[in-house]
Amino acid sequence: MNEERNVAVARASYNAYVTKDRSALERLIADDFHFTSPLDNRINRATYFERCWPNSERTAGFDFIHLVPAGDCVFVTYEGRAVDGKRFRNTEILTFRGSQIIDVEVYFGWSIPHEAKAGGFIDKDE
Repeated sequence: MNEERNVAVARASYNAYVTKDRSALERLIADDFHFTSPLDNRINRATYFERCWPNSERTAGFDFIHLVPAGDCVFVTYEGRAVDGKRFRNTEILTFRGSQIIDVEVYFGWSIPHEAKAGGFIDKDE
């Protein structure tokens, strides 16, 4: 039952970005929330809203590829859609305490379409 609730809360947190409803997201995130990404090292709730919430203005939607509950966590892989039409893929791990998110880890994916040709790669030295 908790896993179903966690998946529903995860979906609602992404939907808050799409609908630009910060108050909805504030209710879903615990006061002692932390956020980590390749650019952010365990920032607190206030810093998260300062740095990350402005991205909601550029967010058009999320297409979920995987929403996998695992105990107090939900593993989410999505393809994000920006208002300018750009697409990207990320994976995130959301950790829950009760019905609130207490921790998020983000792993950046790639742009869609992928910048490298099929079977190829991007040479960072160029």
